[in-house]
Amino acid sequence: MEASMFHPLLLLLLLIIIILISSSSYAAAASSSYPPRYSLTRGKSLSVQNNKDDLIVSPNAVFTAGFHQTGQNAYVFGIWFTQKPASVVWMANRDEPVNGKKSKLSLQKDGNLVLIDAGQHVIWSTKTQSKSSSLELKLNNTGNLVLVIQHEQHVLWQSFDYPTDTLLPNQLFTRNTQLVSSRSSTNRSSGYYKLIFDHDSILRLIYDNLETTSNYWPDPRKRTYYAGRFEYIDTRTAQLDSYGMFNSTDGFSFTTTDYGQLGPQRMMRLDTDGNVRAYTLLQAEAGIGMKWEVTWQAISQICRIDGTCGPNSLCTYSRYGRICTCLHGFKMVHSQDWSAGCEPDQSMDCNKLEDGGCDFIALPYTEFYGYDIRFHVNTTLDACMKDCLHDNNCRGFNFAYLSDKGFFCFLKSSLHNGYQNGVYGTIYIKFPTRLASSFNNRKAVGRTSFTCPRPPIVTQLARPYEKINNTRPLGFMLVVGCTIGFIEIVCILFFWYCTSKHSSTSDQMYFPASTGFRKFTYHELKKASCNFSEEIGKGGSSVVYKARLKDNRIAAIKKLKNSGEQGEDEFQAEISTIGRMNHMNLVETWGYCAEGKHRLVVYEYMENGSLANNLRLGKLDWATRFKIVIGTAKGLAYLHEECLEWVLHCDVKPHNILLDGSYNPKVGDFGLSKRWDRGGSDQWKFSVMRGTRGYMAPEWVLNLAITSKVDVYSYGVVVLEMITGRGPGDGSRLIDWVRGRWAANEGDVIDGSVRGEYDPVMMENLVRIALQCTEEDSEARPTMSNVVNMLLEM
Repeated sequence: MEASMFHPLLLLLLLIIIILISSSSYAAAASSSYPPRYSLTRGKSLSVQNNKDDLIVSPNAVFTAGFHQTGQNAYVFGIWFTQKPASVVWMANRDEPVNGKKSKLSLQKDGNLVLIDAGQHVIWSTKTQSKSSSLELKLNNTGNLVLVIQHEQHVLWQSFDYPTDTLLPNQLFTRNTQLVSSRSSTNRSSGYYKLIFDHDSILRLIYDNLETTSNYWPDPRKRTYYAGRFEYIDTRTAQLDSYGMFNSTDGFSFTTTDYGQLGPQRMMRLDTDGNVRAYTLLQAEAGIGMKWEVTWQAISQICRIDGTCGPNSLCTYSRYGRICTCLHGFKMVHSQDWSAGCEPDQSMDCNKLEDGGCDFIALPYTEFYGYDIRFHVNTTLDACMKDCLHDNNCRGFNFAYLSDKGFFCFLKSSLHNGYQNGVYGTIYIKFPTRLASSFNNRKAVGRTSFTCPRPPIVTQLARPYEKINNTRPLGFMLVVGCTIGFIEIVCILFFWYCTSKHSSTSDQMYFPASTGFRKFTYHELKKASCNFSEEIGKGGSSVVYKARLKDNRIAAIKKLKNSGEQGEDEFQAEISTIGRMNHMNLVETWGYCAEGKHRLVVYEYMENGSLANNLRLGKLDWATRFKIVIGTAKGLAYLHEECLEWVLHCDVKPHNILLDGSYNPKVGDFGLSKRWDRGGSDQWKFSVMRGTRGYMAPEWVLNLAITSKVDVYSYGVVVLEMITGRGPGDGSRLIDWVRGRWAANEGDVIDGSVRGEYDPVMMENLVRIALQCTEEDSEARPTMSNVVNMLLEM
């Protein structure tokens, strides 16, 4: 009786504690005031719920950092000019806004600055570490948010190194930084326009969407020298100073219209329309308030900006500014987004004569920039038309005259970056004859055009929390507390029932009890990997991320992409196989996660990555390569002959041989492996082939008996690849090449990038062993234990 009453009493006590804590916490939050801070110290946080008060202010009060609302219940942590009209100049999480409640920015005890969403997920972090007691987050007078160790004046991280769409005075712009426009005036997520230093050291504006990438400033029609730029400069930096002068190492510079004044607040921004402008905060014309005035812009003809109106449309000017219109026979794809362009409102296929054939519509003083089919000089209009009519991919062509080329045309398979009211020839667009006949020569384009203001688009986020009732806080919290308490009771009872009745069954469903791994939660691994942000490897069915566990061990987390039956089979094979292995040349596994659809495996982190990557970079000397040859052989010999249950790896290749900090090899990735009883025959049965093309033994293709010799064959191909530096091709190609040159004594097969001296006799023996491993007849191949013995006797 007493035992049965214990759980209800405990739950009742828990419910009372929850109600009291919730009520007191709310009352404290409602009554407290948050004066502006000048720094954030270790263990402290800024809360999104107090975004109007919980702020960091620069000493000169020009800049403010805190949570800024970008949509309904959507917030970013950013920096803005304090004086109205406030303008946001930097954002930490522009592409992943956080919830308007329970989210916070915290400077953790390990020195990492993290932004945590309402669901306790890490949205963004600085990935810093420090044990210094003087660590703090400060906002400088320049608008630079810095994480600094005060007593050393050592900056661990600063926002100036990670600009979004704005450059502030004296903020250095380098080859490692870029400005990315916002999607629109109401959507601050990353847009399609970028300001970068290109590979030729030129400061450029580029348009980069999901389908195409192009540069449009400086004018691509001009050679960079004639545009006043200098290519291939070693240093790539640019900066706007406090007086309004901008200088870049490629020779580009400008001064603002108010150059020379030190006092005004300035900024340089890549705007949503793809133009870079400098702004100064000045007194409004009416004398009331302030406003941001444009004091310089990169492009005066904004229709020249790529992607302005999207494909199949034209950009024109009016007294109201830029106007986008669809071509004749086209309609807008998205009614409030011109970047998607226009699509046909009927079939445009005119290449069948029975449908009436094709004709052309001429649009004078119009250009669609670029060509991708053919370019003809000293030609005629009829010749260009015939060429386009006979090419099913041709959508039209530009026809113009230049003094040095005569009449010329270039054929296009798509119509992008249309610009009207120019002076660059005529565009001839291919249409079905039935559609061309309805064309009105006085109206070059269709009727679709938006010139009236559109309603703002806000970002909608799920709101998992109820709104706060400011007039009855305690009553509200009492209801919330009771609800939470009831949910807690239901969850605890359900958990107790499941664990007492079904826990053993569910555990055995995935893993044998003898594995001894630690079972991680998905939330735990997501936090350890900073929301799976640092990718260190990728395969056909998985992605590997770097993570730091709670005990500070660096781990590699393999996340399976395929949650179906095949992915589940690979996951089961890997876990059940690794759980029975313990060898210095096999990757050590620390745990797993099987939660809902998520399947993850946690390994030790290998500092020097895969053998494949090291071979590609040519970083390995001969002594290191030979050490890898022996270590890999030992690991495979252990799998084949020393495990409690023998294991066939099935996918031996350089990508699955990992190197630790001392370049010791460890075989990993057992998703395709197969176990069998030591007492059984040395043959496996497979329903499908396993492995990677180029490393697979002939038995797989010829449908012969599969034994441990398939791993021996793959190992031999890997050794030949390490010796020659050549990829396997289809496997037999590399083997035949080495065998032929070796038998004919036609020269050295050793990789030219191998550094360090090697014994020719030892090398000859190693090639002989590798060729023996890759014999077509599996019976002629040695076992892996024989290979180890031969290597050790060399």
